[in-house]
Amino acid sequence: MRYFLAVFLVVALITSCNNRQHFAEFKDLKGKWIKSDTVNFEFIQPDTIKLYNLFFNIRVKQTYPFSNLFLISKIEFPYGKVIQDTLEYRMAKPNGELLGVGATGLKESKLWYKKGVKFSEQGSYKISLRQAMRKRGNTNALDTLKGVQDFGFIIEKTFDNDK
Repeated sequence: MRYFLAVFLVVALITSCNNRQHFAEFKDLKGKWIKSDTVNFEFIQPDTIKLYNLFFNIRVKQTYPFSNLFLISKIEFPYGKVIQDTLEYRMAKPNGELLGVGATGLKESKLWYKKGVKFSEQGSYKISLRQAMRKRGNTNALDTLKGVQDFGFIIEKTFDNDK
């Protein structure tokens, strides 16, 4: 538990020093992501004119058993519009070594979600995610995706906003 708190504080300090970051929230998945568990984030639009980049941040243990990650994402806009995507991210090199930064058994990866987003509707936006991993030859998602420590969502201002 102390290790987790120390890592969390370091990540919080690093991200708080980033003046481009508008929003960051992380959810502790305790080393496993259950198929029925939806990870939710809610935020108020940062600005209706400026552009933002959206990222997911995932921390996985060395026991993460796959070379990729499939997610189902959903954005709910303030006035009812919904956009749903199926996303795939590469999580390991061909030799099986996990991608990302970090040592001591955890790798952290910052994953692009959307680039140059303008939040044109005022109000509260909701992002929800489900893991959609499955074993080869199966059509159903895994009941439990092991090795996922935590998952986050980050909104950053783009460099275009500096013009």
